[in-house]
Amino acid sequence: MKKLSFSIWVLFLMFASVSLAASADKNSHRDRSRLPITIKSNELTADNKGKTAIFTGKVVAKQGDITIFADKIVVSYAEKKNDVDKIEAVGNVRIVQQNKTGIAGQAVYDSHDGRITLTGNPKVMQGSDSISGKIITYYVDDDKSVVSGGDDPKSRVEAVINPPARKGNADGL
Repeated sequence: MKKLSFSIWVLFLMFASVSLAASADKNSHRDRSRLPITIKSNELTADNKGKTAIFTGKVVAKQGDITIFADKIVVSYAEKKNDVDKIEAVGNVRIVQQNKTGIAGQAVYDSHDGRITLTGNPKVMQGSDSISGKIITYYVDDDKSVVSGGDDPKSRVEAVINPPARKGNADGL
């Protein structure tokens, strides 16, 4: 199983901060966690007994400079505290922050582990750089990430890292 740590994952902090107070434990998350969250969708189904809120149809969740697009977002609440337990974005997931974009078929934020997992052909791009693999995992509290090719030896991690543009003449010399 091929793994590669990569630290361009700031854009995934949106999942951590969507959990409202759950991510307010760390100073780096406090500023965003206090910002209002706007979620637009074609439909919302709230199940108080089941402790879930399901947003479906062209879902757009925005907080500060981060926006998540998905076909569906399911927010699951903890039994006792009404804190967010898990957030799952499904279908055509796209997370955008400034010049960073992450795409996947599914993204899951687990507030207990402080972990965001992207699956379904995940890829993260920043400028002209990109990384892709079978599974992209971002550990919010540790500000680290792991990209895995999975168990299939044919599935590999791919990173494209371009050198910075040189200042100078038109030939880059």
